[in-house]
Amino acid sequence: MVQEYVSPVRVHKYPFEMVMAAYERRFPNCPQIPVVLDCSITEDSWSSDDSQRDTTRRCQLNVEAPYLLKKMIGVDYVYFIQKNHLDLKSRFLEIEATNETFATRVGVVEKCKYYVHPENSDWTCFELSALLDVKNFFGLESTVEKIAMKQYAANIAKGKELIESFMMEVHADGIKELTPWTAGDPHNNRELRRIVSRGTEPLSPRPLAETRQQSIPDQFTLDSEYIKRYLGELTTMQESRLLQLRKWIAELQKGKVPSDTTLLRFLRARDFNVEKAREMLSQSLLWRKKHQVDRILSEYETPDVVKQYFPGGWHHHDKDGRPLYILRLGQMDVKGLLKSIGEDGLLKLTLHVCEEGLKLLEEATRSSEHAVQSWCMLVDLDGLNMRHLWRPGVRALLRIIQIVEANYPETMGRVLIVRAPRVFPILWTIVSTFIDENTRSKFLFYGGKDYLQPGGLLDYIPKDLIPDFLGGPCKSFVHEGGLVLKSLYVSGAFTEREGDPLREDSIYRSVSLGKGQVHEVVVLNKDPQSVLTWDFDVLRHDIAFTVFRSEHELHNPVDEVNSGGGADEGRSVLEQKGWREGEHYHRVEPTLLCHDGESIQGSHVMRCSGAYVLQWRCELLDAPPAQLVYFHETLASHHYRQTSIRPT
Repeated sequence: MVQEYVSPVRVHKYPFEMVMAAYERRFPNCPQIPVVLDCSITEDSWSSDDSQRDTTRRCQLNVEAPYLLKKMIGVDYVYFIQKNHLDLKSRFLEIEATNETFATRVGVVEKCKYYVHPENSDWTCFELSALLDVKNFFGLESTVEKIAMKQYAANIAKGKELIESFMMEVHADGIKELTPWTAGDPHNNRELRRIVSRGTEPLSPRPLAETRQQSIPDQFTLDSEYIKRYLGELTTMQESRLLQLRKWIAELQKGKVPSDTTLLRFLRARDFNVEKAREMLSQSLLWRKKHQVDRILSEYETPDVVKQYFPGGWHHHDKDGRPLYILRLGQMDVKGLLKSIGEDGLLKLTLHVCEEGLKLLEEATRSSEHAVQSWCMLVDLDGLNMRHLWRPGVRALLRIIQIVEANYPETMGRVLIVRAPRVFPILWTIVSTFIDENTRSKFLFYGGKDYLQPGGLLDYIPKDLIPDFLGGPCKSFVHEGGLVLKSLYVSGAFTEREGDPLREDSIYRSVSLGKGQVHEVVVLNKDPQSVLTWDFDVLRHDIAFTVFRSEHELHNPVDEVNSGGGADEGRSVLEQKGWREGEHYHRVEPTLLCHDGESIQGSHVMRCSGAYVLQWRCELLDAPPAQLVYFHETLASHHYRQTSIRPT
C-alpha cells in the first residue's frame, strides 16, 4: 500500500546562506535527533566556481520500534542514503533520502527543499514530502506504516527547532551575516563555501558543471504559520491530508480552488479520509454551481413574510468568538412559512443564513488571534407544541437539514437548546436521525429555567450578550415570530411532495361530516407510555374534537368509523355500546372546538393500555357538510423514553 505525506511550508526568518550554515551542523550526528546515530559522507564534490555542491551520505538510524519486532526482523539499525544538491548561485538545496535496508520490501522516499521565500529574500522556506510503499514485510505492514508515520511526524516537529538551535551556534561563532554567492567575487565565494560546508574538503574534485535547474515550488503548498493562525492546530497527518486534497481538487476543477477552511471542513466531515472528502466536496461544488449558490449573498431578496414572521437572526458572538445565531423555533410557524414562500423559499433563506455564517467566520478569524471555524446556535423552544410536528413541514425541514449537512459540514460548533417542553423528545426522535453523529454530540439541552444556572448559557455566552427574551441584558433584534396570516399564503407555494393532502395516495384522509355526524378513529394500545399524535385541518365550518379512553376492549373494532345515517346517526361507537362516560370510558383530552381554516396538532401520552378514540363531531344544524383532512400516528414508548431530553 502506497502512502503519501506532504508537510506545509515552514518559514525560517533568516537568509538562505545563514540557514545553510546552520543546517550543516546537524552532521554527522546531533543530540537533538538521537535516532540518527551517524551520517558518513560517501561522495562529495564542488563545482570549480564554488556555486554547487553534490553530497551523498550513508546514515545509520536506530529505529524506534518494539524490541520484539527488531528481533523478528533481525536488525537493530537501518540505513538510508541521502543525496543533497546545493546551489548557492540559485539559492536552493534539494535533498532526497531513500532506504537501503529492506529496499525490496519497503520503499521510502523523502524529499526536502530549502529555498528563498518568494516574497522576502531575507527569509528561507522549507518543505518536505514523503512516499511510503510497504510491499511485503512479514505480515507487519500496518506496524511498519505506523512506525514510519511516527518518525515522519517527529522529523517535521523538530525541523524548525533544529535550525533555530544551530543558528545560535552560528551566531556564537561570530557569524552574523553571509554575503550571497556573486559572480566575479571568488574570494567571497570561497569563504561562503568554507562556512556552509564547515571546512569539509570534497572527496573528489568536480569541474564546472552545467547548472541544475531549480524545480518550481509547488503552488499548492501552505505556510505552517498560516495554518496555525487561520486554520488552527493540526497534526502532521492532518496537514498532509489538507495539502493532498488541495492539490487534488485543483487538478479536478481546473479553476478556482475552494478556501483552505472549506477543504478542512470537508476533511473533518470524512475523518480526514482524502478520497471520501474529495468525493463529498466534488458533489458539493457541482451543487453550488448548479444552483448558483455563490450569488446568494448578492442577489437574495428577503421576502416580506420572512421579515415579519421568521424568528431567527445573528446575535453577536459566544465566548469562543464564534458568531452566534438565534432561532426562536417555538415561535416559528413552519406551516405558515411553507404555505407563503414554499420549501424552495425556506431553503434559499437557510442557504443565505449559511453563506452569511461563512462570511462572519472569515471576519471573526481576521479580527481575533485564532482561527474561528464554526458558529454557535442558540435555539429557544418556548412555545413548541404539536403544531410543529405537521408532518409535511417536518419532512420539508428534514430535506433542508440533509442539504445543509452535505454542503456545509462542520460549521456548527455548538447548539444550545433552551426551554425544551414536553413535546420536544418526540420532535428530537424524528429529527436527530437525520443529523450527523458528530454534530449531534455538540447539542446541549436545558429544560425549564436551568439555562440561567451554573453550567448553563453563562458558560458559553458572555453575560452582557444574553438576549433579553431569556432574561439577559442584551437587546435582541430577532423577530418574535408568530402565526403567519392566511392572507399571506400563496396558492401552490407548498404541496406535500409525497402526496397532496386531498389525494388518495396521501397519508392524510379526507372526511365530510353532515349534520350531527361523527367520525372516529379507534386506536388499540398495548404499549404503555407510547405517544398518540394527530394533525388535522378544518376546511369548512366548525368541528368539535375529543379524545376518549376505555379500559374495556372494543370488540371487532374497525380502524376508522364514520357514523352517519340509519338508526345510529350521530352516535359514536362508545354510545352504540350503551357505555356511559365516567363509568365505561373517560375523556382524556378536553373537547376542542375547531373553526373553519384552523390547523390543529396535538399529542397524548397513552400511559395505560386500552382503546383510545379520536372523535370529530359536526354540530351543524342546516348547512353544507363540514370538511377536514387528518393524519394520526403512534410513536413507540422506547423512542419516547430513550431520548436524552428531559421534558419539563
